[in-house]
Amino acid sequence: MNKLYFVFLLAVVFSSCSPYQKALKSEDIAVKYAAAEEKYNKGKYEKAIRLFEQIAPSYRGKPQAEKMFYMYAQSLYKTDQFYTAGYQFESFASGYPKSEKVEEAAFLGAFCYSKLSPRYSLDQIDTDKGIEKMQAFIDAYPESQYIAEANVVVKDLREKLEFKAFEIAKQYHTIAEAIRDFRAPIVALDNFIADYPGTPYREDALYYKIEASYKYAINSVDYKVKSRLNETLENYDKLLKQFPESKYKEKADKIKEDVNKLLEQYSK
Repeated sequence: MNKLYFVFLLAVVFSSCSPYQKALKSEDIAVKYAAAEEKYNKGKYEKAIRLFEQIAPSYRGKPQAEKMFYMYAQSLYKTDQFYTAGYQFESFASGYPKSEKVEEAAFLGAFCYSKLSPRYSLDQIDTDKGIEKMQAFIDAYPESQYIAEANVVVKDLREKLEFKAFEIAKQYHTIAEAIRDFRAPIVALDNFIADYPGTPYREDALYYKIEASYKYAINSVDYKVKSRLNETLENYDKLLKQFPESKYKEKADKIKEDVNKLLEQYSK
């Protein structure tokens, strides 16, 4: 037991006397810079960050500042600290517009914000921000070597927003019975289709609109039922016109059959 304690004590003593520990405690910013660069080059980014944080205020305006702030931003990026990394890359790009690294920094800054985008079910403020930042990069560097990747990022983020919008519209449809509001899903689905005309969820939205309009019709006051049943048939026609082999055809046909039976009763 005493041996183990002695070995542990030696390890603590030696680590406290390591060049890295000495650099952390040193008041010489040149010593800290050299140690930070060494850790950065060895991929020990967490240790490099601690040193960069200590010297960053002192290096502003110095000849070595450009390289130092680039390494600092990269270290944050490599350790998945995307919010701070995004800020540092943006500051680098605006502070060193003539740097050979400015295009890369501008892209990585925007990319960091895109990495903050949460799963679709959560608030999408960061997704909107990621799109805004990446689109600004695309506009500023249309011939960039990163343009293909930037376009993919924007596409993926927009698809996330689109899927969330679809899920919200579908949720209105799902809970219509519970809240006794059969008009809300129709409005939500209409808005979704208008906002995302090329959506891969268009077929689903059109079918859900048939279901919603049918329920809306049969739960309406008597004098409005007939006109709303006819609206259901119009929605049916829209689905089958755009998707003749729709996966919902059998269900849609059944609703159409029920609607026609009800309309026959009203015609009598």
